[in-house]
Amino acid sequence: MIDRQLLSDTVSEALKMTDAFIVDIRVSADNGITVEIDSPTGVDIDTCVNVTRAIESKFDRDAEDYDLEVGSAGLTSPFKVKEQYDKNVGNRIEVLTRDGRKLRGELVEVGDRREDGSFKFTILVPEKVKVEGKKRPELVEKPCELDTTMVKSACYLIEFK
Repeated sequence: MIDRQLLSDTVSEALKMTDAFIVDIRVSADNGITVEIDSPTGVDIDTCVNVTRAIESKFDRDAEDYDLEVGSAGLTSPFKVKEQYDKNVGNRIEVLTRDGRKLRGELVEVGDRREDGSFKFTILVPEKVKVEGKKRPELVEKPCELDTTMVKSACYLIEFK
């Protein structure tokens, strides 16, 4: 069986001198290893190759056969770690809350991580507001503070204009 802690430590060590971070590491029952990484500046092929080589140097395929896949977190995949929120400050995101609301807006602030791993973040959500002296309501962006414990999923919002 693949030692998950050694695997995680190996990937962390390989990423130490870069701005990349670990998004997810999965090991399936049939020893399929999937490593997702991301970076504020984007993940290039060289970073993926370096991580792959680091893993292959620590885990002998003759002792235990495994499949290895190292890649970047997809553009449309949900955020899994705080660093992905930090990376997307200033971008529009879509949030699905645990109570079923779907919010779309610009991510403007990400708070500090608490002991339990959760954190708060703020998005500007467009809302129609009746303005005095105007016949029609106007669209105003209002800040909406959310806690990750209230969020089912959040991801980068791709919009075509």
